[in-house]
Amino acid sequence: MHIRVGYQIEFKLVEETAMVAMLSLFPARAIDLLEPDEVHTEPQLPLNYYFDSFGNRCVRFVAPAGHLKLSSSTLVADTGQPDPIELSAREIPVGELPEEVLTYLLNSRYCEVDRFGNIAHELFGQTLPGWYRVQAICDWVHQKIRFDYAAARPTKTALDVYTERVGVCRDFQHLAITLCRAMNIPARYATGYLGDIGVPSCGPMDFSAWFEVYLENRWWTFDARHNVPRIGRVLMAVGRDASDVALTTSFGQADLCHFSVVAEEESNNNLAVLVSNSHKPFGLAS
Repeated sequence: MHIRVGYQIEFKLVEETAMVAMLSLFPARAIDLLEPDEVHTEPQLPLNYYFDSFGNRCVRFVAPAGHLKLSSSTLVADTGQPDPIELSAREIPVGELPEEVLTYLLNSRYCEVDRFGNIAHELFGQTLPGWYRVQAICDWVHQKIRFDYAAARPTKTALDVYTERVGVCRDFQHLAITLCRAMNIPARYATGYLGDIGVPSCGPMDFSAWFEVYLENRWWTFDARHNVPRIGRVLMAVGRDASDVALTTSFGQADLCHFSVVAEEESNNNLAVLVSNSHKPFGLAS
């Protein structure tokens, strides 16, 4: 299967502004690229690519005042298989976890693990450990939280989601991540493309969020919002929570004026067209 992914994002800058963008595919998917995966800017700017502490490919640049457009389009080879399931995947005792995984057990900006110890154990302490426990957490979040774009706000934490019982994609994942960590299961936030492949179309595309847990000495994909295995996830970045994987970070005022995303299966005679999504809150994944 070939999946066309891309975006067009436009800003109005009131003054010269330094920016960092995290819009490339995750390095592990570089082997699947059939076309270059580069950020294009208008006006054309010098770009400096680097890798952050989580292994994400980032780019930094300084843009002049005025109009700035970021865009990209690339083709990705995908297996066409849904997210893998391994019911026998076991939890790894904390004392045996790799050191680089330990950070995904701790508090982070949107995941107040220390506030959820009693809650998590009351809800999931009696479930079978391992895959079944993580799935029980996903089931609970999926059933208890209502999806609503109008409820989105950039300051909403896992505790807010638990209290308000409403949110967007990132909020579902933050709550599930926090509950997993409170049960000593390493969990990290993931963002990327998730087109409506193999499912009914649900409207204009957006970047999406899901999460990964560390079981049986590897990372596995879970999704508390959709809560079913999906086809065609294209990972862009991972981190402790959404604060680590911001699509763009501007060190100065940058007003968003256009935002569109594409993620769809492409045949040889089917050219993808970007679908405008400017009515959605930028960075609040669907």
